[in-house]
Amino acid sequence: MKTPRDITGAELAKKLGKLGYEITRQTGSHLRITTYQNGEHHATIPNHNPLKIGTLSGILDDIANHFQMNKSELVDILFS
Repeated sequence: MKTPRDITGAELAKKLGKLGYEITRQTGSHLRITTYQNGEHHATIPNHNPLKIGTLSGILDDIANHFQMNKSELVDILFS
């Protein structure tokens, strides 16, 4: 599946709830999300509308790396 081009930061944070991520704090327009699955992991998501594709790709790479899967598997889990 292709990475969506029109997702907001808040929508991404909500979809990452499937992997156990929760919003732990917000500073300005940035959301900090945390999961304790496969060990503790934090990521910061800008709450922009829409997210730039490079920013989204970087966030998805980081999360896929934490869960030891490739980015296309992660995209299938989140957006299908």
